[in-house]
Amino acid sequence: MKLSTRAMNMEPSATLAISAKAKAMKREGKPVISFGAGEPDFTSPRAALDAAREAMERGETHYTPATGIPELKEEVAKYYERRFGLKYNFSKEVIIGSGAKPLIYEALGCLVDPGDEVMIFAPAWVSYVEQIKLCDGKPVIIDTTRSGFLPTASLIEASLSSHTRGMIINTPSNPVGVIYPKETLNVIADLAIKHDLWIIYDEIYERLVYDGLEHINIVSIRPELRDRTIIINGASKAFAMTGWRIGYALGPQEIMSKVGDFQGHLTSNASSISQWAAVGALRGAEEDVKRMHEAFDERRKKMIALLKEVPNISFVEPKGAFYVFVDTRNCLGKTYEGKTIDDDIKFCEMALENKYIALVPGSAFLAPGFVRFSYANSMEEIEEGVRRFKEMVSEIK
Repeated sequence: MKLSTRAMNMEPSATLAISAKAKAMKREGKPVISFGAGEPDFTSPRAALDAAREAMERGETHYTPATGIPELKEEVAKYYERRFGLKYNFSKEVIIGSGAKPLIYEALGCLVDPGDEVMIFAPAWVSYVEQIKLCDGKPVIIDTTRSGFLPTASLIEASLSSHTRGMIINTPSNPVGVIYPKETLNVIADLAIKHDLWIIYDEIYERLVYDGLEHINIVSIRPELRDRTIIINGASKAFAMTGWRIGYALGPQEIMSKVGDFQGHLTSNASSISQWAAVGALRGAEEDVKRMHEAFDERRKKMIALLKEVPNISFVEPKGAFYVFVDTRNCLGKTYEGKTIDDDIKFCEMALENKYIALVPGSAFLAPGFVRFSYANSMEEIEEGVRRFKEMVSEIK
């Protein structure tokens, strides 16, 4: 059977691959600690569970409108008005999807023609590049590792061409945990307007911000961007509802109507019960969100403190999300257990096979030489896992 060029050129998700391998080793009885998956370890809030149970008892087990049930779309619109002062027509400008990931793909499917260029600020989430390629677009990677993991006007302008159509922004960012400040967002806004670019604004981690900092929605500070911006968010991270697969997108009616049509042909509606669970979460889980945020912050501080004791590595302290992106380039080219550490992929393989700790290589995020830790783990796992990591790094020669 001949496979398409599209399929042959597609790279698998490194984060899911690491998570799957770690789980397989755990099933074999290995004492694996996984820092790989971007998934809270908390159970979904009681308000979500109760809402799902009540929906099942009411018989809400049928198809819903392709773009989502009105009740959830209205709650999302209310949330954005309450949190950011933004007003969106819930019936025409809000779409519920089966997670944030398909919504990003659907948005790209409606915005990207073959050969169109889309800017990505690296390090970046693993799926952006592949989704752009699936739409026959060209990802243009802008390396921010030398600019504090923030894009600058000069970096963006140097990457522009006559084929540039838009950009994807992720703040707080995965994998670095950087929060884009107002100054950076204003630079981006000015360039988007000047060069007629659209923006996909992925703020899935917007509730996970620390040290008294604030997440900023770019449309809230630059309203003139409203007609060229699609906002992506969801229930997975803030509400610990990854398995329910609920995302939401907000944007101008002209674009969102096409995204809705695209979704209708691709996935139909998101799970009916999951949608009702998300209604429950948005209406009644605010205290759970705050509690989980406090726990993540405690874990963040613990992991930062422990990693600072590890030799030959460095990292920028994360201010958002639940990751630490560690620079291991001082370890590469050296040997561990008599074998050369060729690159960050080999480093992660050795860590899993020898110390039973699962990390994600930075190459998956367009940043070779780094590894990503997730602190969406128990405090005990963080302490033991980083202890093993320190032991491994100390044994590298």
